[in-house]
Amino acid sequence: MLRRKDKKGRVLNDGETQRLDGRYAYQYTDAFGNKKTVYSWRLLPSDKTPLRKRKGLSLREKEKQIRDSMDRENMTVLELVEKYVSQKNGVRHNTKANYNFVINIIKKESFGARKIDKIKLSDAKAWLIKLQEDGRGYSSIHSIRGVVRPAFQMAVDDDILVKNPFEFQLSTVVVNDRVTREALNKRQERQFLDFVKNDSYFSKYYEGIFILFKTGMRISEFVGLTISDVDMKERKIIIDHQLQRTRDMRYVIEDTKTMSGARAIPMADGVYECFRSILQNRKKPKVEPVIDGRSGFLFLDKNDMPMVALHWERYFQNIRKKYDKTYKMQMPKVTPHICRHTFCSNMAKSGMNPKILQYIMGHSDIGVTLNTYTHVQYEDAKKEMSDLCWISNDPKTPPT
Repeated sequence: MLRRKDKKGRVLNDGETQRLDGRYAYQYTDAFGNKKTVYSWRLLPSDKTPLRKRKGLSLREKEKQIRDSMDRENMTVLELVEKYVSQKNGVRHNTKANYNFVINIIKKESFGARKIDKIKLSDAKAWLIKLQEDGRGYSSIHSIRGVVRPAFQMAVDDDILVKNPFEFQLSTVVVNDRVTREALNKRQERQFLDFVKNDSYFSKYYEGIFILFKTGMRISEFVGLTISDVDMKERKIIIDHQLQRTRDMRYVIEDTKTMSGARAIPMADGVYECFRSILQNRKKPKVEPVIDGRSGFLFLDKNDMPMVALHWERYFQNIRKKYDKTYKMQMPKVTPHICRHTFCSNMAKSGMNPKILQYIMGHSDIGVTLNTYTHVQYEDAKKEMSDLCWISNDPKTPPT
């Protein structure tokens, strides 16, 4: 199909024409169905304005203004978020699942049908407050805002909006009702491990649980371990990937959670012995499962497929229930992530160099190591001060 060209031989876009006097015109239909036309003596911003003609915006610049204006008038919150998500190619399946989660929520909300140019700061805050009043937890609202805010920022960057109405601190608007993840103390950890080790049924998971408590691995890293990742000669665990299972039951190998996640963790004696036992007793499947080129997974389920995070989360849940029922007392919540949490806190309290601890944990930011995963209580502070200086309950007793 032949395209119209101007007098300089340049191809004109749909709706563009050049009049006999040289002036350019662009015809479009506005939001109300009315046909309108804008004019300019220049097609492109780099064109020179003809002599004795009034200089103004080029036709293409005017077209952009019209498109931006129509976007502001027509685009809904849902459409904006969908546009933002559509540009996120190559994301991990967990991230993609989170995008779908947010989009499905917005579809159910009347807020999603509102025009983006009509959303004010107070509207954005009121919507998030409504979500919490409707029963949404802080974590869910945090995830929702984590997608909506950059979507609105995209509209700002595209000159569709002037300001981002979601640019505020979430904690100033909704109540943070998340339960703080508490690390187990050493006594609780020992009690939990002893119970697992001596239980007639759950003892088969003892070595794996011990390793989780004593290495700080992420559960996705742990379930992704293969025989080749465990260097028994050098006594180190090589971590350069993680295993995930998608909602449609596909197994995938992904890179570590952060760039700093690729690392090698030294084995303490207890961890070494557990790995030796695991390798000796590893199930021999008829056909080794191969996931994205990797095979020899340490832990297999009844279908000879690699165990995933969900398996171990359920083991921990059932162990805790049995412990509570057996001893008529409640053990604090224990999950694979609590094991990681506990390891980091114990290492920090033992005086491990923070940078070394950051490396072992695979954190990209040492602030995560120091602020998120370490809990300091009065007894910890008292012991530290006792070690570094002198403390006495008797003011008359002088230091020695």
